[in-house]
Amino acid sequence: MATDLQNLIGANEDDDEEEIDMDVKGEDNEDQVNGEKHIAAQMMLGADGVTTSTSGQFQTQQQLQEQVSTPGGGARRSRPLEEKERTKLRERHRRAITARILAGLRRHGNYNLRVRADINDVIAALAREAGWVVLPDGTTFPSRSQGSRPAGGTSAGMTSSPSQIPSQQAPPTSLQGVSSGYCTSVEYNACHMKGVFLPTPPPYDLSSSAHSQSSDMAGNGGERSESLPLIAGSMEAINDKQLIGLPPKLPERDFAGTPYVPVCVMLPLGVINMKCELVDPDSLLKQLRVLKSINVDGVMTDCWWGIVEAHAPQEYNWNGYRRLFQMVHELKLKLQVVMSFHECGGNVGDDVCIPLPHWVAEIGRSNPDIFFTDREGRRNTECLSWGIDKERVLRGRTAVEVYFDFMRSFRVEFDEFFEDGIISMVEVGLGPCGELRYPSCPVKHGWRYPGIGEFQCYDQYMLKSLRKAAEMRGHNYWARGPDNAGSYISHPHETGFFCDGGDYDGYYGRFFLNWYSQVLVNHGDLVLSLAKSAFEGTCIAVKVFTGCTKHRVMLPN
Repeated sequence: MATDLQNLIGANEDDDEEEIDMDVKGEDNEDQVNGEKHIAAQMMLGADGVTTSTSGQFQTQQQLQEQVSTPGGGARRSRPLEEKERTKLRERHRRAITARILAGLRRHGNYNLRVRADINDVIAALAREAGWVVLPDGTTFPSRSQGSRPAGGTSAGMTSSPSQIPSQQAPPTSLQGVSSGYCTSVEYNACHMKGVFLPTPPPYDLSSSAHSQSSDMAGNGGERSESLPLIAGSMEAINDKQLIGLPPKLPERDFAGTPYVPVCVMLPLGVINMKCELVDPDSLLKQLRVLKSINVDGVMTDCWWGIVEAHAPQEYNWNGYRRLFQMVHELKLKLQVVMSFHECGGNVGDDVCIPLPHWVAEIGRSNPDIFFTDREGRRNTECLSWGIDKERVLRGRTAVEVYFDFMRSFRVEFDEFFEDGIISMVEVGLGPCGELRYPSCPVKHGWRYPGIGEFQCYDQYMLKSLRKAAEMRGHNYWARGPDNAGSYISHPHETGFFCDGGDYDGYYGRFFLNWYSQVLVNHGDLVLSLAKSAFEGTCIAVKVFTGCTKHRVMLPN
């Protein structure tokens, strides 16, 4: 293998030597051609600067041709050997630098470069990375959603099919090349090459003023033509003309590479009362107009399960939310809606009380194990236990079926708001406070910061899942929660489970923590898969709690 590798390296070096020799010979040929041109020029002029006679021209031309054709003639300049060696050294140095650049791009940048790639391949790869289209013949132009590019030498456009550029993947449409004023082709190209983006009016509201400030569709020199908005468009300078391409529609939430950040304001928790009515429509309308006046993009509101499906299973009342959404729509604002499957109240800062549906509370009185339970048997009614996600204990339905029916009813009820793009995002509640976490730190059960809280796995359905997992591992005695994990206000070093070298790092501890965390992950996967089915084509978000920090995560459609 070592011999083969040495032969391969030697072959590559021989190839480099051949290429370098070809470069040097090319330079010699160029010098020869330049010498012939110089002699021909001298031949056409006489000593006094005037044209010589025809016979003199013929004799001089014949002599020069003999000199050129003679290997030792004075017209052909032979390159010194030292200069050729210096040329070879410079070429080797350049190739070594190129090889290091290519190796780094392949290793760290995942660039698909061939083994014998040169600097042109590097430039093309970097241009494609920046969102440009590079054709095999070297033609380069900005990418546009229509796939059109300028034809050479004209200002007309032609369509490039995917088969013509198989290696090029179109980047997601964004506000590239957005301009708020007229600029010359030189100014535009300078801004585009540096990645400078000029501020624009909000993409959600294209008023008449925004139209008047937009750039021209085609400009020749300082002239202007029809004024059109530049939203998610691209522009090129061809033959001193500016061409602008506009995609048919601005994709929702695609602001990559732009300074624009959409802003939505959270509405008060009690904007809808328990009868599903707007509490103060006139005051709310004034507040919404104020938000509109300061160019806020939209508002965010909770759709409470305990309000909409309060009295009986699958009996939904959306009246208050419909009136609210209509007001938002009339003001041309966007809506972000939260599917809230938890109760409101009982936490720090809560001044509104919205419990779970009454019929769920009735089931809980006869079967309290539908709620999360700690080691002491205290129930947490903030949300349903994940142990009943697949248990038909809610009037013949499982918990995830209840969530899905609620989301599907919302999607059907407000179909026109989805179709018109008014509802731009749906956030799905996955636990207490709508977050994907266990209710391990309830203030009403005595938790105080910085206590570690308690495990919430002692309802019969969670213990059933734990027992099944322990049996699969062949350790039935592991079907229990830790008995040395402390209380709500304990510190880690005060417990036998979480202290350094504690049980958490033993066989049982690892098994229990893996099962406990997997139940959380399975719950999130199950609910979000149903949410994706209910809100197909709409941006979906969730709140994830890590330590003491809350994160909102946007999921792909």
